[in-house]
Amino acid sequence: MESGTAQVKASGAERGNGASASEGFEVGNPATGEVIRKVSIDPPEQVRDAVERVRANQAEWEALGNKGRYRWLGQLRDWLIDNHDRVADTMQAETGKVRADAATEGVYLTDLINFYGAKAEKLIGDDKVRPHSPLMRSKKLRVQYRPFPVVGIISPWNFPLILSLGDAIPALQAGAAVVIKPSEFTPLGLMEVVEAWKTEIGAPDVLECVNGVAETATALIDESDFIQFTGSDRTGKKVMARAAETLTPVSLELGGNDPMVVLRDANVERAANAAAWGGFANSGQICISAERVYVEEPIYDEFVAKLTQEVEALRVGADGVEYGKEVGAMTSPNQTTIVADHVEEAVANGARALTGGKRVDGPGDYFEPTVLVDVDHSMKVMREETFGPVVGVMKVRDEEEAVRLANDTRHGLSGSVFGSKRHAEQVARRIECGSCNVNDVMVGFLASDVPFGGWKDSGIGYRHGEIGIKKFCRAESLVITRFGGKRELLWFPYTEKRRDLLARLTRMFNARDLRRRFGKGA
Repeated sequence: MESGTAQVKASGAERGNGASASEGFEVGNPATGEVIRKVSIDPPEQVRDAVERVRANQAEWEALGNKGRYRWLGQLRDWLIDNHDRVADTMQAETGKVRADAATEGVYLTDLINFYGAKAEKLIGDDKVRPHSPLMRSKKLRVQYRPFPVVGIISPWNFPLILSLGDAIPALQAGAAVVIKPSEFTPLGLMEVVEAWKTEIGAPDVLECVNGVAETATALIDESDFIQFTGSDRTGKKVMARAAETLTPVSLELGGNDPMVVLRDANVERAANAAAWGGFANSGQICISAERVYVEEPIYDEFVAKLTQEVEALRVGADGVEYGKEVGAMTSPNQTTIVADHVEEAVANGARALTGGKRVDGPGDYFEPTVLVDVDHSMKVMREETFGPVVGVMKVRDEEEAVRLANDTRHGLSGSVFGSKRHAEQVARRIECGSCNVNDVMVGFLASDVPFGGWKDSGIGYRHGEIGIKKFCRAESLVITRFGGKRELLWFPYTEKRRDLLARLTRMFNARDLRRRFGKGA
């Protein structure tokens, strides 16, 4: 996900306003170019203070237990519901999203709170383990899951709440304290929610937000006990290298260049509509956007015609609360430059833009929804993450070629396959990615019950499901002796009699044939 590039690489955070890092940074509205407000930068010493403050409160938070923590997170859920429009207003202003996209962030979080709150006891409660060997039957085996004291989260600009609080919620439910560094392009919504947690909800002081650029992110990595990063693979490697200096574990979601395969037995209209939404929702600024589409030759022309018609009908621009547009502004000006470069390079090498293909003139930072055909794997648009409102469509001879091309990438986050149900599922099982949708697109991220994470260069670690909360915990095994005498058989002193008894017992329980079990030899 290119959205993370600015997180630890940028030396400044201005949106064309000339502000330096020492002065803070201005947050602007990408839809209008207007400055919303200026935000101060938290230097390393303030980051350290924030981490130590929440760390001091973490033990008491952990002691509340799963139900007690869910009661507080349930109040956050209620606040998000009660302040739905307020949150959407802020999201719309700082990201340039259309209302429909901006309004989804709070809704997603309320569902996630309920999911982990209801399931936490099952997912991270004590495990009771039955000993596999009769020699261990005198022991009671338990596994408890203790949280990392402080989880640091470095989040991107494309979903300022989903990709920050979406990780904070399971970490908090697990009993950790959390400090988040949002993108300097979009910190306002998170700041608003964190402030509400502290003052309007009055919750325990275990959730904090720090602002800044590279220096702030580096300090958070140094001070935290676990790091969750969402961003580009280039920056993710730097985060991992920094965390290695303190042996701090990391979870990295590093974006993708996700394929869609459309088989000859697919419902073409459904597939085309899915490609339109999967490619252009949130202006294509989603790590699981459908960026590359491989269509079998017999239905290629029909698919391209339907997709082009659907994309041409998309309304581009800023709306209010009335849901009047589908495609909003590009949130980061840096990303718009990348999108334009990918499209220009493709066209220069033989691709054709059936729709769009360039920036939109006028106020704000917009790029036209673009459908490219005659593309191939020599082009950046098919090899790299474009992360904008661009979809490349490629004709393939058969499903074997489609699968080969879909897997011909260093990324492996998500994908989708359209076709008859059984056929599409068979093909989906061959796609090399962490989450593959059958006759749908991007929905895998919403299925909180199952893991979501990347293969290859798309990351390390998973969100969602059991692993999505257990990753914020450390397992501690408890081996409890229920009865015994003054000595165990393994203890001193070593005598021939006791060692012989031990040897006979281990042979008795481990051998799988009677001759060896009773020591008869070969």
